[in-house]
Amino acid sequence: MKEIAVYLLAVLGGNANPCAQDLNHILASVGAEVDDGKIELLLSQVKGKDLTELIAVGREKFATIPSAGAAVTVTATAIGGDPAAASAAAAADANKEEKAEEEEEDEDMCFSLFD
Repeated sequence: MKEIAVYLLAVLGGNANPCAQDLNHILASVGAEVDDGKIELLLSQVKGKDLTELIAVGREKFATIPSAGAAVTVTATAIGGDPAAASAAAAADANKEEKAEEEEEDEDMCFSLFD
C-alpha cells in the first residue's frame, strides 16, 4: 500500500513516469522499508496507463462491493441459515440504529450554543 502512496506522491509532485529509483528515494527519505519486488510489480502494472483512468477504474470496482446489510444476509445464507431470519436480523439492527439516532436528536434539541 505504501508503494502505491509513494507512486501517487511522485506523480502529484510532477514526475509523470516515476522509476523504481525515484520511489526508493522517497521511501528511504521517510525511513520506510523498501521492497523492490513490490515496487517493480506496481510499476509493471501501471506502465503506459493514465493515473486518472486507473483511479476511475478503481472507483468502479469499489462501487460493486456490497453494503454491510447485504453482506450479513449473504453470510447467514452461506452458512446454512435462513435468509428470512437474516433479513429480519438486519432490519432489527437498522431499527436499533434509527432509535439511537432519534434519541441523540432529542438530546441535542435541549441544548443550544446561542441561548
